[in-house]
Amino acid sequence: MTHLRRLVMLCAAAVMVTACPSQTQTLASKQGAAMEAALQRGRFELNCPSATATVLSSDFIQPAIQGPWVGGLQRAEYTVGVEGCNQRTTFVVLCQVGTDTCFAANPQDQYRPR
Repeated sequence: MTHLRRLVMLCAAAVMVTACPSQTQTLASKQGAAMEAALQRGRFELNCPSATATVLSSDFIQPAIQGPWVGGLQRAEYTVGVEGCNQRTTFVVLCQVGTDTCFAANPQDQYRPR
């Protein structure tokens, strides 16, 4: 019975792996939402409605915990530059895989004195 269970588990894992999009496909599919999140925040912070965005880098972040019964969140991470009105800034944008959620964070926020 354990051999049958192991075979079923391996087949299920193979189906899940082949059914999932590749990391490159995921990064490409989330890039537009990431740029839009950074652009909205950048236009507000720079007070510049004509600002434009450029993706500077992207990376696929694996969950810290993975296992057959436990899984963390997969995220696509982008560094996006926003410029306009003689100003520019960068944002780190995190998009959760499997949702339409993206969050643009200004990397300098964590270093500002409070």
